[in-house]
Amino acid sequence: MTSFLTRRRFLSTTAGMAGATALGGLAMPARAAGGLTVGFIYVGPRDDYGYNQAHAEAAAVIKGMEGVTVIEEENVAETQDVQQTMESMINFDGATLLFPTSFGYFNPHILTVAPNYPDVRFEHCGGLWSEGMPENTGSYFGYIGMGQYLNGIAAGHATKTKKIGFVAAKPIPQVLLNINSFLLGARSVDPEITCQVIFTGEWSMAVKEAEATNALADAGADVITCHVDGPKVVMETAAARDCFICGYHANQSELAPEKYLTGAEWNWATVYTDMVQKTMAGEPIDNFVRGGLAEGFIKMSPLGPAVSDAARAQFEDTHAKIMSGGFAVINGPLMDNTGNEIAPAGTSYEETDVALESMNYLVEGVIGSTS
Repeated sequence: MTSFLTRRRFLSTTAGMAGATALGGLAMPARAAGGLTVGFIYVGPRDDYGYNQAHAEAAAVIKGMEGVTVIEEENVAETQDVQQTMESMINFDGATLLFPTSFGYFNPHILTVAPNYPDVRFEHCGGLWSEGMPENTGSYFGYIGMGQYLNGIAAGHATKTKKIGFVAAKPIPQVLLNINSFLLGARSVDPEITCQVIFTGEWSMAVKEAEATNALADAGADVITCHVDGPKVVMETAAARDCFICGYHANQSELAPEKYLTGAEWNWATVYTDMVQKTMAGEPIDNFVRGGLAEGFIKMSPLGPAVSDAARAQFEDTHAKIMSGGFAVINGPLMDNTGNEIAPAGTSYEETDVALESMNYLVEGVIGSTS
């Protein structure tokens, strides 16, 4: 960690030097012939019980691959800092495959740096790659809304108040899809259930997350989930308020075993292993990569002891349907929570529909606003 920061600071003072050539002997350290150096960059700590930990757990799997060297840097802001970190990994460590994982790294930072290093592959989590962007960049993501739908089924059976809660960072499409999926999963159990959402405005802000969780509990929510980088505070605060919890990003069951129903987890090892193998074999990686439960991009936490037999049966039946393909969360007729029609009767949007990655609404039954 310290050495990465030192190199990043060094690069920030050498703006007049033009990349690897100007750095001379420091630019590309020797590494084993035929080997591959892979860089992972995290916006927060690697042990956050959440977004960053899910990526770090997958990076640990990559470390075990023969001929692969993994370098990591955590707590890198979505600012000029990430550009310096990427250049550090390329010029000092010889990385030729980078995974800058945070949402805000893509535009403008990856798109700014990538054209300067055409022989380096930049893979970003969640960005929407499109024609005209650098060909050495790519986007990967998982259909984790399916996991939040399954979370919602568990929540729908567990709630006694018919009020569930969601602590969210920012109203971007991926977050909105998770909120909507959670409520729609719960409404497959009981259509009278509502979900209140509170946006903190930050990916990681413990005080705001605790305040939001307490506010949801005060409003009567008795099952709570979230979409923030590190769910630990939300999970522990909700459990302390005697609420059931559904996890996100990684497995948080050890934080409150008796209250943990299940969780939607990333399984990035599947993605990273495939991309590393292709890179080492000289094979191309698609610029736009997506997958869900069936493809092994996401997985569910084991069901907790508080999950009823009825909840388990519906959960497992729905899980099987999702695994077989063609499962749709958004089914018409469906309105948003301001009265506008989202999907007319007879229409549906499957998880693979890229239109869902431009979602800008909250469905009927969600209490809250995107603005």
